[in-house]
Amino acid sequence: MAAKGIKLTWTNIAKDAIDNDADKLMDRLKATYDEIGALTDDQVTYDNVVKKSADCDCWYAVERNNIDFLQHVSPNKELRDASVAADKKLSEFDVELSMRQDVFESFVALNKKDEFKTFSPEAQRFVERVIKIGKRNGLHLSKDQQEKIKTIKKRMSDLSIDFSKNLNEENTIIEFTEEELAGLPDDFIKSLEKGSEGKLKVSLKYPHYFPCMKKARNPSVRKIMETAFNSRCLKENTPILEELVKLRHEKADILGYPTHAAFVLDMRMAKKAEAVSTFLSSLAEKLKSLRDDELKLFLEYKKEECDKYGYEFDNKINNWDLRYFMTMVEERKYAVDQQKLKEYFPMAVVTEGLLQIYQELLGLVFTQVETDDVWHHDVTLYCVKDKESGEAIGYFYLDLHPREGKYGHAACFGLQPGCVGLDGSRQLAVAAMVANFTKPTADQPSLLTHDEVETYFHEFGHVMHQICAQAHFAMFSGTSVERDFVEAPSQMLENWVWEKEPLTRMSRHYKDGSAIPEDLLEKLTLSRQANAGVFNLRQITLGTFDQRIHTRSEADTANIYAATCEEYIGICATPGTNMAATFGHLGGGYDAQYYGYLWSEVFCMDMFASRFKREGIMNPKVGADYRKYILQPGGSLDADDMLKNFLGREPQQDAFLISKGLKA
Repeated sequence: MAAKGIKLTWTNIAKDAIDNDADKLMDRLKATYDEIGALTDDQVTYDNVVKKSADCDCWYAVERNNIDFLQHVSPNKELRDASVAADKKLSEFDVELSMRQDVFESFVALNKKDEFKTFSPEAQRFVERVIKIGKRNGLHLSKDQQEKIKTIKKRMSDLSIDFSKNLNEENTIIEFTEEELAGLPDDFIKSLEKGSEGKLKVSLKYPHYFPCMKKARNPSVRKIMETAFNSRCLKENTPILEELVKLRHEKADILGYPTHAAFVLDMRMAKKAEAVSTFLSSLAEKLKSLRDDELKLFLEYKKEECDKYGYEFDNKINNWDLRYFMTMVEERKYAVDQQKLKEYFPMAVVTEGLLQIYQELLGLVFTQVETDDVWHHDVTLYCVKDKESGEAIGYFYLDLHPREGKYGHAACFGLQPGCVGLDGSRQLAVAAMVANFTKPTADQPSLLTHDEVETYFHEFGHVMHQICAQAHFAMFSGTSVERDFVEAPSQMLENWVWEKEPLTRMSRHYKDGSAIPEDLLEKLTLSRQANAGVFNLRQITLGTFDQRIHTRSEADTANIYAATCEEYIGICATPGTNMAATFGHLGGGYDAQYYGYLWSEVFCMDMFASRFKREGIMNPKVGADYRKYILQPGGSLDADDMLKNFLGREPQQDAFLISKGLKA
């Protein structure tokens, strides 16, 4: 049985029921839209247009998520496949609904009435947003053009679902001898399954891939891993992404936009593709001198390694060398022993400390809920209450370990929007954090790298945004803000994993419970700017590549990525690979928006430096302001206004540049 206030259920789901539930859901929603669309101009009111539509959004999101979230997390392949099939059908249906001229005209008529001026600011924003989206769907154009847009949208929806499914289901295994895996820690070697002829099985999932790229001494092993990793779904996803690029451009053209990027950015903080291009290229220029020094040092280390172990020295840094020598810089230049550090981050201790920090900072209380109504026995559920009022405001699930067929990255999924429901009472927000942290073994618990601790804080920041937002309408619930701002609240909270007090609170040695030694903590915090040039230029490469393919009518993604990689990082993409085919963001909603990670980092560093760092990183008053001005509005205000309300001024770039090791 589900916890009180959760309208989702995860147990006893039959494959056939998923399809039937999707049909019922479509029938119910269509009936409501038919009612709204049948109204004459003089009949439209707040109740029969705005409230009726908003109520639909509220329950439809819950029932829809209950169906299509399964494709990402269910351990049952039949259910995952049924979820994908239902998602395709529902997505086609969503396209039909988005093209309902009659419903659009009911909103336009209401917008013109005097009654509209009496609506709350959020209700006015809702009506204006529905009309804007309607025009972005071409509802102001001729029927022929609308039909073209509808066909394109349906095709794009199917392609995006397939792109994601291919990555989720990818299960390549590579076998190496123990000798070939020299340099990797003993606990990693022991955790690997045995393969043929005594070899060890290594997958391309994060808990295997990243340790190999960071610590496998043998360059041939790293080359095999990197080549395989960036060739995942190459044959399936390259044509999908390239067809998506064409279709996106075609749709933008019909709607009167020069490019898909121009269409997307029209509703983002950046507004124009030129602003994004200038931001990325000017930052790249500032970082290039850092990159040059870093690559020079990597090459020195590589020469030493090759001489020491008898490997052939090719006098260049390859893609499969990058993470290995970045890790070496942390260990040598900053003396940060990541393997030693990991021993102080057992997942249970990190989770306990993280939850305490978020509760204290945001004035919340988390209580674990005992329930069997979860999609896998690894999953835990927590209820979130406001500390002052004692009132429940939401729930979150934690699903933290990898398994076959599961979503391969780390992400927060909003499952039940926090909004005002049918009966006028508030529907509680429900979110799930899905990650792929190393599983415990017989010898030791799950130990997190510092990178993984940072990922945990980041994704949990999104969870808190989902839970703490108090918008009235589902359209503005949770993280429904401009896409180039959505990362700022969670990025802001990454800062806590670089500060002594919070680090001390979420770490203990897994054997004896001892604290991280002071000198190791100090070295870790100093290492934050290690490899800043290469690391940030890689982010700029991805953001620039995304803009380049979405500012043209068609794209050879492998060649464009390779050229962009060489231009910014100064390293060629590995021949025969196409990282773009593995770039889940571009199939799953971040198209022409990947720049948003760096763009929003400007705001996150400004918020942290000017309020938390200055007034106290665990200061509950600043935490309360953060919750009130940044998290609580959801998407009911423009991000510019939220930032000004919290900062007390316009945002500035200084803290961001300093955080990258640059002069402000």
